[in-house]
Amino acid sequence: MTDESVEVIEAEITPHAPGIDNVRGALWMLASALAFTVSTTLIKYLGDGYPAALQGFYRQLAGFVVLLPWMIRGYPKVFHTTRLGILLFRSGAGAVALIMSFYSYQKMPLADANALSFTRTLWLVPLAFFVLREKLGPLRIGAALVGFAGVLIILHPTGHGITLGLPQLAGLAAAFLFAMTITGMKVMTRDHSPMTLLVYAAGLGLIFATPPALFVWRWPSLPDLGLLAAMGVSGTITQACYIKGMAIGDAGAMAPIDYTRLVFATLAGVLLFKEIPGWPTIIGAAIVVGSTLFITLRERQLARRGAAMAVASTPSDRPALFEVVRLLRALPDDGLDAGATGAVVSIYDKPREAYEVEFIDGAGKTLALLALTPDQFERLEPTP
Repeated sequence: MTDESVEVIEAEITPHAPGIDNVRGALWMLASALAFTVSTTLIKYLGDGYPAALQGFYRQLAGFVVLLPWMIRGYPKVFHTTRLGILLFRSGAGAVALIMSFYSYQKMPLADANALSFTRTLWLVPLAFFVLREKLGPLRIGAALVGFAGVLIILHPTGHGITLGLPQLAGLAAAFLFAMTITGMKVMTRDHSPMTLLVYAAGLGLIFATPPALFVWRWPSLPDLGLLAAMGVSGTITQACYIKGMAIGDAGAMAPIDYTRLVFATLAGVLLFKEIPGWPTIIGAAIVVGSTLFITLRERQLARRGAAMAVASTPSDRPALFEVVRLLRALPDDGLDAGATGAVVSIYDKPREAYEVEFIDGAGKTLALLALTPDQFERLEPTP
């Protein structure tokens, strides 16, 4: 996805949890891919008259307006944070990445730009090693190297050298910056609610996107204003459908469906912009998609294996994986009252003890998926 707030969901690959519905999840993911294609098509169509920086401003404005009711309702708790510096950095990086990705979609064929956007998963591999100090296995390293080889194929369409102009550099840089925001979120989601993170991403993102837009500002005509609004709204719909799909479907099963947007982008490019992808683009995109999909599913497999080990090794005085717990204090910004019950779906020990808890209603629908500290809940049925 092009928006950093969505990448949080993709980064948090959690064990299989109650309330999974892969059919409905797949439909939401397809809706997300279609909305994303509408958004990128409008980005390209409006590119001649509205530079990427100006489009980025309208995109951030749309997200801010959508989240404004939650900001007002959740004030001041939704703004509470102990890591303002990290939030400022990731919001700034996300705003720059958004502008760069818009520029790549304006100047490159839609299929090529989409293929490069998937490299965010490849960039996560070195970032996980250097920033999070994670241990990398040979399969993960090998898959990342193969994926970057696919990028070289995409950038080598003529056989006379690598095509690496500003649009290609912008696409790769945007993917790298989005990967950096994901890396930060792997830590932030352990002691910040998803709504808090989204609120800061929308508010700070709009602030960071405003100065670049002022340098290229122009007042849109009424028809163009409608198209810019549609671009922003479709981007927000993309986020909402993606998050919904990931929430009700198994993350490992949902991840491959996100790649359908490459198919939709190719069709849009052919039908609307006469962009016929060459064999280098097709082969390179297939390699990039294959390698990123392998990394995603491999991480899913390792997460499940770690979950099984956590069940076996959890001390008796700590809640076990899938144990039911009860919320001690209300979380109004997440729509949860004191006494709400949920199941532990993931356990963290670093940077401090925390538990990811899924709260569902009687019909099995997910109400919230939150990272909680031990002082926020009690064990409903202590393990013997």
